[in-house]
Amino acid sequence: MDALTLLKERSSTLPRFMSEPGPSDADLAEMFEAATRVPDHGLIRPWRFVVLRGDDRARMGDVFADALKARKPDADEEALQAERGRALRSPVVVVVLARTKAHPKVPQVEQVVSAGQAALTLQLAAQAKGFGSVMLTGDNAYDPQVKAFFGLKEDDAIVAFLYLGTPADKVPGKQRPDPAKYVEAFGANAG
Repeated sequence: MDALTLLKERSSTLPRFMSEPGPSDADLAEMFEAATRVPDHGLIRPWRFVVLRGDDRARMGDVFADALKARKPDADEEALQAERGRALRSPVVVVVLARTKAHPKVPQVEQVVSAGQAALTLQLAAQAKGFGSVMLTGDNAYDPQVKAFFGLKEDDAIVAFLYLGTPADKVPGKQRPDPAKYVEAFGANAG
């Protein structure tokens, strides 16, 4: 598949449509090689990737449940179990982090955008290798307890929890928008 076709056919695979196996270490190494080629003003390299498999996913799930309990002390056991289960939805989870630093020419937002581009490139590389993936965030991406689990400072960010696995034979597609509705001409080229 050529690059433009890959980009035009990019899609997310919900975790319920993923199973074992997830990407191997060799697969991930290739995917990270692609992900670290993204634009990076100032060569700050703000992106970090944390790979979780097996019991490490369960540890993250426990942190998710503890964070939910701190946010919502009245959360019942069913809600806490559901939160633990979030981390176990795919064989591999890659947490994409933005470790930002003060820089005279590169604002924090540009560093986070670079990490977001790395997350998307990682997802595209996964699809190119035949894996299903989905980027999710939710409350856990912004929770101080979860951020602390990954050693992040206050200004750092969890950009995405990227869930990876083998897609089912039939993954439902989505209606895609008409790009023309999101493009406008400016100045002399306008209407």
